[in-house]
Amino acid sequence: MADATFALSALYFYPVKSLRGLRLERAPVDERGIHYDRHWLVVDGDGRFITQRQQPRMALVRTALTPAGLRLSAPGMPDLEVDFVSADPRPLSVEIWRDHCLAHSAGDPAAAWLSRFLGLECRLCYLPEASRRGVDPEYAEAQDQVGFADGFPFLLISQASLEDLNSRLPAPLPMTRFRPNLVISGCEPYAEDRWKRIRIGGITFRVAKPCSRCVIPTIDPETGQKSSEPLRTLNSYRRQGNQVMFGQNLLHDAIGELRVGTPVEVLE
Repeated sequence: MADATFALSALYFYPVKSLRGLRLERAPVDERGIHYDRHWLVVDGDGRFITQRQQPRMALVRTALTPAGLRLSAPGMPDLEVDFVSADPRPLSVEIWRDHCLAHSAGDPAAAWLSRFLGLECRLCYLPEASRRGVDPEYAEAQDQVGFADGFPFLLISQASLEDLNSRLPAPLPMTRFRPNLVISGCEPYAEDRWKRIRIGGITFRVAKPCSRCVIPTIDPETGQKSSEPLRTLNSYRRQGNQVMFGQNLLHDAIGELRVGTPVEVLE
């Protein structure tokens, strides 16, 4: 039976890797995770992925889904409409971490728009249904797959963990700094570190590994400027080896739908 005090309190997804995400009340889940989560990717002229780690200004680009596809907006730029399937879906070999995937170009207008705003040659691409990106077999099963997320379909953080972190910071930070998909309320701080399997509605999740944090949470999404927090504070009490951990990466066992307010059951 689900613990009545545990619930899915927020849902987020990120249509384009490293651009701003969207908060949802409900979300369909397919084989890769939330439908269209990290479906699009920005790559350089060599096909290598670009994120806020190299280009903090990516934090300023807002995303929205429309009936026809994707809308991008940014300061000083006209809105850009991108179709779900490009009229010129040129195949692109792209590199994301150690993975090489066959993606499709989202078209020249998107490439020109992003290149102008970011100030470097780049291109927007998407992962077509025919392409499959597997998950690290050290943590996953053969059928597990993911879009252009770093490595796993879901990232979970409890609200209590953020509140504990904020109690240690000079100024509190919003959950959006950490780019989770699932936010759980009602548990103790860092309770998610002890979970192995959970169920939300009709979907069971396996807790794969802690999330090691890079510099992205130090970037203010309103300004694109970096600071030392929250990594400096996290480093003081959430360090494992040479990495700072905050949140848990999850794998899902079924497709279905997630809804905010759904009770969460800890199975193991």
